[in-house]
Amino acid sequence: MQDLKEITAADSQKAAGKNFTRIFWKKILIFLAFEFVFSAITMPLLIFYGPFGNVKQMIVGMSWNSYRHQYISKFFLSDEAIQKIVGKSYAVDPTDDGAKINLINITVHHTDKIDVFNIDGGDFNGKLMVIYDPTRIALGYTAQLLKAGETASSIAKRYGAVAAINAGGFLDVGWAGTGGVPDGFIINNGKVVYNDIGDDDLKQDTAAFTEKGQLIVGKHSINQLLKEYKVKDAIKFGPPLIVNGKPTITEGNGGWGIAPRTAIAQKETGEIMLIVIDGRDPLHGIIGATLRDVQDILLKNGAVNAVNLDGGSSTTMYYNGKVINKPSDGMGERSLSTVFMVLPMKEGIK
Repeated sequence: MQDLKEITAADSQKAAGKNFTRIFWKKILIFLAFEFVFSAITMPLLIFYGPFGNVKQMIVGMSWNSYRHQYISKFFLSDEAIQKIVGKSYAVDPTDDGAKINLINITVHHTDKIDVFNIDGGDFNGKLMVIYDPTRIALGYTAQLLKAGETASSIAKRYGAVAAINAGGFLDVGWAGTGGVPDGFIINNGKVVYNDIGDDDLKQDTAAFTEKGQLIVGKHSINQLLKEYKVKDAIKFGPPLIVNGKPTITEGNGGWGIAPRTAIAQKETGEIMLIVIDGRDPLHGIIGATLRDVQDILLKNGAVNAVNLDGGSSTTMYYNGKVINKPSDGMGERSLSTVFMVLPMKEGIK
């Protein structure tokens, strides 16, 4: 029979071992909790007040240009400080000072030709679609305007479109982000469908198309678009990336940080380029692009006019019945207010 003292000693050793393990893991948890709290306090201070200018510019740009996240920058910085950080990086729009868009002369060759190219930018992937007949571009919008948005693929299918990308922004009513209430205005088939401001003479960032398929970018009023340029489709969004063949971002990265991007552009020969850049997937090294990145890609491909469209989780490209990029929203396609789409060729037109 085992001695009672030996049993007591063994039990004491087990108890001591368990107690040591418990204390060890408690210290680890306390250490991790301390590190988390320390990082949570010091990281923002390093970002907003530290010496890392590029990081500061990126984070401030990303938050300041988002309706939902402006509070992040405003919590740490004054409006004056924010403008000093991002101001030099912003696009300089010549139309803001009264410059006119040079309407390119287009010899339209009606064709159903569309090319799609892959983009590999290292930190981002994307798609570049070239539409050779600019008169096939049209604007589509949600069937439940002011109530609920639709996905780009849903809008495209409803209009019978071959391809589509997300277009304008929308207001997050009650922070729900349903896509039903557009930000700005919508002109469709030459008529004002929606105008949230009500002032037809107020200049706003614009992405628009004339009946001839000419892309209009920059700041214009609704009256100017309809009377001077005779546009058929238009939305509010920006900034313009290229105006009359010249880039608008010559310093910095555009001031909007790194994110998924969508843009539309036109070549001097009339072809329309649709571009989407994927991002927010750090596990696969796909972060996103700056406005400067998108501008430079379009410049290299011959764009003479180009404009940034809504990006982030809205970035979507639809083609031949399916979405061909990777939207960053965890739920898949996001509900939107508007899309730019490519309609099928009209019967009898060649």
